[in-house]
Amino acid sequence: MKQAVHFGAGNIGRGFIGALFSQSGYHVTFIDIADQIIQQLNEEKQYQVILATDQQETMTIDNVSGLNNMTQEKEVIDSIQQATYLTTAIGPNILPRIAPLIAKGITNRIKANEEKLYIIACENQISATDLLKGYILEHLDEDTKADLDAKVYFFNSAVDRIVPIQNNQGSLDVLVEPYHEWVVETSESIPPIEGMKIVSDLAPFIERKLFTVNTGHAVIAYLGFLEGKATIDEALADEKVEAQVHATLTETGDYLIKQYGLDRDEHNQYINKILDRFKNSYLNDAVTRVGRSPLRKLGPDDRLVRPAVEANKAGLSYTNLAKAIASALLFDFKEDEEAVKLQAMIKEHSVPHVLKEVSGLDEHSEITQEVVRQYNALKK
Repeated sequence: MKQAVHFGAGNIGRGFIGALFSQSGYHVTFIDIADQIIQQLNEEKQYQVILATDQQETMTIDNVSGLNNMTQEKEVIDSIQQATYLTTAIGPNILPRIAPLIAKGITNRIKANEEKLYIIACENQISATDLLKGYILEHLDEDTKADLDAKVYFFNSAVDRIVPIQNNQGSLDVLVEPYHEWVVETSESIPPIEGMKIVSDLAPFIERKLFTVNTGHAVIAYLGFLEGKATIDEALADEKVEAQVHATLTETGDYLIKQYGLDRDEHNQYINKILDRFKNSYLNDAVTRVGRSPLRKLGPDDRLVRPAVEANKAGLSYTNLAKAIASALLFDFKEDEEAVKLQAMIKEHSVPHVLKEVSGLDEHSEITQEVVRQYNALKK
């Protein structure tokens, strides 16, 4: 049977990428440090993916097993040696930690196996696979690096599926939204995976996703939090919130249309489709979950600041994006470590200082001035 190795046995790994591999006839070896999940995968050898719909349709995902990368290094290396695909869904910050082990697997594989290995980091990060490749190369000797061509391929990708916090009480089963998108950038002919879309240029897809899905999700969460809403669908049921989110996505859309020549009507349909996904009450997605890690989400290349900067450069409106940034600065959720740190930074310094430190914005820039105006208005 064809083999796939997937780093990250959490809900996204099981409910999205791992599931697609299983449905495409692959045995999926999940790599993780969560002992309970690894043990369950090896004992039960299957789990259910449940769609968040009225019917609650289920799909059985089988041909799965697990390895603990902290205690089963040799087994992980052996599994990489046999795999056709190696994927990740662990968070961009964890990629450097798994790179040494992947490098060992690649080193052994190249010596023993002429088959091609395809590596794809399925993370919410632009060029995540390029980042992973860089980390891996740091741990390869020169001979192995020289032997990578035509044997190991690295493809960037864009992924999109909402997997909310689960109430599965120790079960491997995963609740997911019906919609999913996995776009992979390559000009190579690669083994087909159900649900994988191949494109020659990923940039329009990844920015469309990041600046529509991720931006929209975050804005709903931050505005919803300020309005005292508990969940994403509850926040969007507020006409004022929905109108503000739509206005924000119109601004990101104007940039995307200008930058990539997208069809305006088609992109507007895409925005409406995304908003409809967020209205799914079966996901029961808390605004505090979606809004967590505001420091990361306020980063210079992330979902709020980057489109505002690009819109400003292009001479387009960014007023609503500035309001979105301001709402993120007001995310005062005591149970989120980054939110607590953010509020302490604002209290100790000022909003312009924080935008410089966190978002890379000049303290006197037009965007910063607009964010400060919106921040003061929202605070009142």
